[in-house]
Amino acid sequence: MIEFTAWRKSSRSSASGNCIEVGFTANLTGVRDTKDRDSSTLVFTHSQWRSFLTTVKTTD
Repeated sequence: MIEFTAWRKSSRSSASGNCIEVGFTANLTGVRDTKDRDSSTLVFTHSQWRSFLTTVKTTD
């Protein structure tokens, strides 16, 4: 099991509870549902995560 650290809630999370958290390891970025932290975590390389964020920011 991968141990992510420094989990933080997304700044784009809504007040209605639709939230995600992002955590990190030295080489990976994890994304999980704030309401179901024990469920699955999506795992990306840092490069993949940066690419995703760049795309989201340029289409926002």
